[in-house]
Amino acid sequence: MQTMPAHAAHHDDREIETLEEFDATVSARGTLAGHRVQAVDLTDRTRELLTTDTAGAVFLGCAMREEAAAKVRADGALVFPPVPNLPFDPYRGHVYSPDELFESLADGYEATPDARAYAWFQRTKADRDIYASMLRAVHDDSVSDALDELLAGAQVVGVMGGHAMARGTQEYAGAARLGRELARAGFTVATGGGPGAMEAANLGAHATPFGDDMLAESLELLAKAPHFTPSITQWATAAFEIRTRWPQGGRSVGIPTWFYGHEPPNAFASHIAKYFANATREDGLLARSNAGVVFLPGAAGTVQEIFDNATPNYYESRGEPTPMVLVNRAHWTEKLPTWPLLQSLARGRSMEARIALVERIEEAPEALKRLGG
Repeated sequence: MQTMPAHAAHHDDREIETLEEFDATVSARGTLAGHRVQAVDLTDRTRELLTTDTAGAVFLGCAMREEAAAKVRADGALVFPPVPNLPFDPYRGHVYSPDELFESLADGYEATPDARAYAWFQRTKADRDIYASMLRAVHDDSVSDALDELLAGAQVVGVMGGHAMARGTQEYAGAARLGRELARAGFTVATGGGPGAMEAANLGAHATPFGDDMLAESLELLAKAPHFTPSITQWATAAFEIRTRWPQGGRSVGIPTWFYGHEPPNAFASHIAKYFANATREDGLLARSNAGVVFLPGAAGTVQEIFDNATPNYYESRGEPTPMVLVNRAHWTEKLPTWPLLQSLARGRSMEARIALVERIEEAPEALKRLGG
């Protein structure tokens, strides 16, 4: 079974992200001085706030009563109040769950927080409003912080591939088996969090604790809604039916973006780090894939990811080069001849021993192990 360390053990001990942590800190330390309290509802903690030192503390998006807010400000704390009427919390302390992003799916995808956040993004982007762009930046930074805490100590393998890969195809089934095999080998699977190859790899990780029949049945059920067009609602509902039938699946991460708002996140990643800024998301996904990346056939986006990943490996700007495995010879040598260029770049450098081209998805886990030494 793959291990993804428990969340709370790894963040800065001055960071408070839940009411339980708040109560524990107040009772154990008797002070909140210098602490960072992030997106915790403190409306019922007025007495504690009035009687505890909060000098130098920062309260990010914490609801509190006016007398408590006045007192902590007088202590010299900074209070960033919650922002009303936003479809997301810019100060959030944790990454998203599929249930959170797809809440209200029964009323149609348009009603979900995911769709509403995208609509807000479209509206404010057109206005070029500095306030909105600041909120997006704060949100994305909070998500990055939460993602680092989530993945501390994990061996992360990125699986990259296009959104066009349809459910019900051999390729989709292969990508799902890859996700399952990587997760069973102890890796945390990370994808771009969208449909297609990304969804398949997250589904495979979800299937980790179950028998082979679960994956076969899931693939069959999903094939009835092969693509997220024309109906995201039907596409997502099919995924949630599987999660309801087989709950408590294996853990994995999806890192999608509202920048491609037509493309919903997939519901099989147990943890979703969703960003407004695509550049932050792209770089973050590859930088966190510390145990290597598998590149399934894709188009321009996947080609970009190959070279986004190759560049720090070439310059060793993130330390030792990490393994890169490209899958499907014809795709990467004829259709989009990326492999010859990657080989030329690697020649004579330490990354040369860390790249491989394999024919079949089934060969990817073995290649990763070999390249990872």
